[in-house]
Amino acid sequence: MISNDEAKFYHENGYLVVEDVYSQEEISAMRSVLGELIDKARGLDDHDNVYDLEPSHTPDNPRVRRIKEPYKVHPIFREMAQTPNIVTILTKLIGPDQRLHGGKINIKAAEYGSPVEWHQDWAFYPHTNDDVLAIGVMLDDMTEENGPLLIMPGSHKGPTYDHHSNGFFAGAIDPNTCPLDFSKAARVTGKAGACSFHHVRAVHGSEQNRSGKDRVLLLYQAAAADAWDLRRFNEPWEEYESRMIAGVSTLEPRVVDTPIRLPYPPAKFDGSIYENQRGMKARYFAFDDNRKHNKEDAD
Repeated sequence: MISNDEAKFYHENGYLVVEDVYSQEEISAMRSVLGELIDKARGLDDHDNVYDLEPSHTPDNPRVRRIKEPYKVHPIFREMAQTPNIVTILTKLIGPDQRLHGGKINIKAAEYGSPVEWHQDWAFYPHTNDDVLAIGVMLDDMTEENGPLLIMPGSHKGPTYDHHSNGFFAGAIDPNTCPLDFSKAARVTGKAGACSFHHVRAVHGSEQNRSGKDRVLLLYQAAAADAWDLRRFNEPWEEYESRMIAGVSTLEPRVVDTPIRLPYPPAKFDGSIYENQRGMKARYFAFDDNRKHNKEDAD
């Protein structure tokens, strides 16, 4: 499904985009289920264990920005995590023994879809080794205008940046103190059915969707089976083992020297990354006048 040169590009840059990983029939089936799930958010007035809601959500006008762990909500999303194309690509990138670490569906609705500040997934869930990545399944076309994923090429080889604010984990990097030049970010775009793959240590974020079209991205986190989460083990063993995508499990973690910062003390605003990032004073993906204020405050 991918060439050796494409695998080399991933390892050098920390990301890769592959077209036509999913058929249009598969995309349509997932979109249909997603529509049903969004409709079930009617009547909700707050986040729950399935739905993360936009600030503008009302019970009569549901505005969902995230479906949490969709592979637990509907079987189609578990099935789509281990298609032959996905297994083949993951084998090239993280090896033949693969485990599903987590997942979500991020919904950037037309004109108001929330931004996500710069961060590294590694800051949320460091493992014993970093053969861990995120798969971004494009359920809609991802364009320059609708809040595409932005990735800093090569940042997966650098440090793990501080994701704390006022002493608490906040799930974001302070843009005023980070040395990275965010204007050099790669903009990840593609047609529905394409997938992005980004390394767990890659610095990434996304802008608000100001276009007139939705942008829905199904995200899976996948890890080599010998990469063990360094946070406490807190789930039934049977469930943990059920998330094997391909290959064989192991009780022998592979430990690699990588830069680690643990996500503690926990975020003041618990929940999804959107809630965590409410604890950040300085933001990058804000209106220009707010960005100017943040910069002046830092100076």
